[in-house]
Amino acid sequence: MIEPGYALAALAIGALVTYGWRALGVVVAGRIDPEGRVIAWVACVAYALLAAVIARMIVLPLGVLAETPLWARLGATAAGVAVWYLAGRRVLAGVAAGIAVMAVLVALTGAAG
Repeated sequence: MIEPGYALAALAIGALVTYGWRALGVVVAGRIDPEGRVIAWVACVAYALLAAVIARMIVLPLGVLAETPLWARLGATAAGVAVWYLAGRRVLAGVAAGIAVMAVLVALTGAAG
């Protein structure tokens, strides 16, 4: 078991690091050009990471999702993207449609459980 002193020290160090970065962000935020090249690069990297995670979940899923057929995952993704686009790029509509299509496909095929 961890001694209370060590746990308290770990909590204090974690808080210091977290709030230290936040404070630095507050100080630097006023000096950053939101239309600058660095921010554009950061946004591109963030979108690329998100796309990679989504692709990983579709192509090489873990857990219960791995028990569903690839065509069902791809179909639900396509339906979600189509509804997102047709609904004026409303994320909630696309996500709801993707979930609904995946649920129907899983129920019809008997996959995942």
